[in-house]
Amino acid sequence: MAAGGCLLLLLLPSLVAASHSPPGCKIRITSKGLDLVKQEGLRFVEQELQNITVSDLHGNEGQFQYNISQVKVTDLQLAFSDLNFQPQQHLVFNINNASISLRFRRQLLYWFFYDIGSINASADGVHIYTVLQLAKDEAGRLKISNMTCNASIARMHAGFSGTLRKVYEFLSTFIVTGMRFLLSQQICPSLEHASLVLLNSLLDTVPVRNYVDEHIGIDYSLLRDPSVTTDTLELDFKGMFFPRVREDQELENHAVEPVIKETERMVYVAFSEYFFDSAMHSYFQAGVLTIELQGEKVPKDLEVLLRATFFGTIFMLSPSVDAPLRLVLQVSAPPRCTIKPSGTSVSVSAFLNISLVPPDRPPVQLSSMAMETKLSAKVFLQGKALRVQLDLRRFRIYSKQSALESLALFSLQAPLKTLLQLTIMPIINERTKKGVQIPLPEGMDFTREVVTNHAGFLTVGADLHFSKGLREVIEKYRPVPTAAAYSSSRPAEPSLDPSSL
Repeated sequence: MAAGGCLLLLLLPSLVAASHSPPGCKIRITSKGLDLVKQEGLRFVEQELQNITVSDLHGNEGQFQYNISQVKVTDLQLAFSDLNFQPQQHLVFNINNASISLRFRRQLLYWFFYDIGSINASADGVHIYTVLQLAKDEAGRLKISNMTCNASIARMHAGFSGTLRKVYEFLSTFIVTGMRFLLSQQICPSLEHASLVLLNSLLDTVPVRNYVDEHIGIDYSLLRDPSVTTDTLELDFKGMFFPRVREDQELENHAVEPVIKETERMVYVAFSEYFFDSAMHSYFQAGVLTIELQGEKVPKDLEVLLRATFFGTIFMLSPSVDAPLRLVLQVSAPPRCTIKPSGTSVSVSAFLNISLVPPDRPPVQLSSMAMETKLSAKVFLQGKALRVQLDLRRFRIYSKQSALESLALFSLQAPLKTLLQLTIMPIINERTKKGVQIPLPEGMDFTREVVTNHAGFLTVGADLHFSKGLREVIEKYRPVPTAAAYSSSRPAEPSLDPSSL
């Protein structure tokens, strides 16, 4: 029993490490970013509260019968509001000393006197305290999983006019008390629907698992629930690319976990070496890291040099000396990314096969040489797309057959490097031009981006701005209500017939 306990203690650190998979991509939202979200969110809350539906209020006091209907919010003042992080997984939205102006229709029957008209009212000292709990759902998407809300109204006033103003002033206590209760009861349900339904529809626009191009896709699913401190919210994403031919393929992450310490910008996005390695591994698995040049696509100067280099071999192949040349560049292993404070580089090993392709005859291979290259990578952000610009830094070729042939190939070193720079690199950069989208909701973009390299990962610090308002995006993705739900949510039209009172 004791031996089993000791074994469990020895295995515990490895079990904990296995359960905490390092993220390939991490996002930190700071208090500055939350302030921007608060400004846009406050406009959204105002719009939602303006659409509050308050039930009709009716009753009688002695010979008086009254009906209050068609309650509409005409104005809101939410000047004192805060949106803050609460440690663990929460956001707190607090509104203090707000005011809500109302207008509603009155109907009064007193003996044979019948009076109709409108009443202006105001609710003052409105306090709304809302806590939103953030969590990872089953699909690995960030969601508002729960909400708690408390709303109260300190004071409410109503202005009466008309022939029966004195009567209304007598009934004002009943009417104002009833309206205050009904209004306070509608605030939290309205915000709950706005959060759990409408805001979650906005979070649905964040890409989780989607295709990058016809060859690969990316998995941005959350690894765990968000981590919230008093100043930041951090999200750990899988950040793994996959080949579309084998979408269930998993590449184990052995890279350094990104650590974000900065808080000066609104948002920080960190990418580990694993993020880039999985992209190149996926392209390699998809079999697309091959480039072929033949005939007129081979630069003329290089063709002349190659024919001169392999003159003896070509002469023995007569009468095929004038057959077109074919160059096939094929990556032999998944490229590897290295991120250092000094910069980002990509190491590539490949084969270059040089052949003649006589018409109506099998190709004749002249040489097969190994290549080792190191590319410098410039990583930058444009909009929400992370892009990479590659440039050739170091290049070496050698023969797989003999050291003597490697020596003979030395004269090809410079022209082949020029071939890579002028012909091959533009093709590769054209493929990476589109980039890959960073997981942000629709309508939210980056500005003033700064890329910083660290040991094993890089960070992109940026500010945020809303290219589209929350309302615009939410309306685009708003869930369509069913006919039954719509009919049950509509308030009944009040009757103008005094007998209905």
